Amino acid sequence: MTTPATATRHLYVTRHGEATPDESGLTGAGLRQVVLLGERLRETPLTAIHHGPLPRAEQSARLIGEQLPGVPLHRSDPAGDYLPYLPHKDELPPESADATLLRLAQFPEAEREGGPALAREALARFTGPVPGPEPRHELLVTHNFLIGWLVRAALDAPPWRWLGLNHCNAALTVIRYAPDRPAAVVFYNDMRHLPKELRWTGFPPELRA
Repeated sequence: MTTPATATRHLYVTRHGEATPDESGLTGAGLRQVVLLGERLRETPLTAIHHGPLPRAEQSARLIGEQLPGVPLHRSDPAGDYLPYLPHKDELPPESADATLLRLAQFPEAEREGGPALAREALARFTGPVPGPEPRHELLVTHNFLIGWLVRAALDAPPWRWLGLNHCNAALTVIRYAPDRPAAVVFYNDMRHLPKELRWTGFPPELRA
């Protein structure tokens, strides 16, 4: 018999630290970013750290975990880097539809073809209320596209609307899933734990504050 979902899940979501040009690991700035995020989360009652399989996410999760003794790390393919949803032209704003589809077509086939199934699995695994009487606090160390997908879903926006949501390296987003109300984005892309020189990395230059 399945236990009903009766407790709140607090999902803490971050993008990996700034990556090296070949994406094989983190830059010096990226290392500092994720350590500072780990320090910020020390007072948070986390029960698990989930992370994607790519080196930049795995290294970020490990360094965050070093600041949080006793919190287990779990590697997860649905926490990886992929296109979560491929829109049809008629879903998109007419003025940008062709350019958007052309840009998405340039991503590797594996990220395009396998992404939607992984995105559905990510929603099933990481979102929604949880069974039992106790609230759950979990950290997800992932990539920009999946963060956009999760925020879009929490806001009940159309599936294509993961596009245009950008997240800085090692910034923090929190989504609350209560059993008796809609999902709530508590805050998004918060960088208060980072000094000025470590903020805005990974964000499009033209959008930086």
